[in-house]
Amino acid sequence: MSKRILRACLAAGSAALTVVVALAPASSAVTDSARAHRPKCWATHYGPVPPGSTTSNGDIFDNSKNTAATSLTRKHQLPFGTRVKVTNVANGKSLVVRINDRGTFKHTKQEPKCLDLTDGAFRRLGGSLDPDAGHIVVRQKVLH
Repeated sequence: MSKRILRACLAAGSAALTVVVALAPASSAVTDSARAHRPKCWATHYGPVPPGSTTSNGDIFDNSKNTAATSLTRKHQLPFGTRVKVTNVANGKSLVVRINDRGTFKHTKQEPKCLDLTDGAFRRLGGSLDPDAGHIVVRQKVLH
């Protein structure tokens, strides 16, 4: 192979590598700094739901499961079946919920409302149903 062809191949390979590196996503590793800046939101809970009620995806509602409704104000909507790790900012407790419903709750100026948890999930995260605290401040991570 001539030196000219070899140089041309090396130049083409170098250019291709530069393009790949430029288009590659940033590292997916989450640092403490990045975690601290993950937006907080309010997680509420369903409260009393009549027996036999169904969720938006057709599941029979079970107030003891780790499931949740996603806010209709959320851009982009989380698809049904999405798993989300939810962490209570106040106590560090976390659990994974599955999205199986759509909420009707609206954005608030203080903190956006992001999830409506079952009473069981809300309680496991440290939320109080009696007396009803109304919401807990959480961070969420979509797991898919």
